[in-house]
Amino acid sequence: MKEYHKIKTVFNRNPENKFKTLLYGDYALPEFEYLKDNKWTFTEKVDGTNIRVMFDGMGISFGGKTERAQIYTSLLNRLNERFLPLLGLFVENFSNGVCFYGEGYGAKIQKGGGNYRQDQDFVLFDIKVGEWWLQRKDVESIAEIFGLDVVPIITRGSLKDMVEIAMNGFKSAWGDFLAEGIVARPAVELKARNGNRIITKIKHKDFKRKE
Repeated sequence: MKEYHKIKTVFNRNPENKFKTLLYGDYALPEFEYLKDNKWTFTEKVDGTNIRVMFDGMGISFGGKTERAQIYTSLLNRLNERFLPLLGLFVENFSNGVCFYGEGYGAKIQKGGGNYRQDQDFVLFDIKVGEWWLQRKDVESIAEIFGLDVVPIITRGSLKDMVEIAMNGFKSAWGDFLAEGIVARPAVELKARNGNRIITKIKHKDFKRKE
């Protein structure tokens, strides 16, 4: 199954300070600028490691962000424990295959991973069947069938709203600490001329002054 695509930060970075800060208002893609006043759906960005759960019609396998990425042994054990008993559900619901995209998160995964939870687990954020990305409501329905958590929706609004929320910082859905940031998608799934999805992100730390 394909690696998860790169998500561009909403603004370009400043080459004059080695790309340490953002060029506020200088949109990274013309599509972002064109759609900036439209309604987007904001989900909390989880600070973890990208994980793919892949079912090819016969068996289940796991991958990281790239084919070369290594998965922590403790996280891999948790993935086996969580997903291998669900083989029958995969066969029943996705006879031609599917890829669940999510984040491995928790203690010892990234700095501050223990803020989310003291163990390690998987939280779902996307599902792809063939060449189709499923809608949020379908992702939620499948997550319920498989007993999975889904990254929470924060709110909906314009890209300006997204930037203001991230700049001010907001409490994570997982506890009393600041969320890493926001991933935003148009209310209706869209693609650019080159076929890439229209999806963007912003982190709270993008607004901290860097020397």
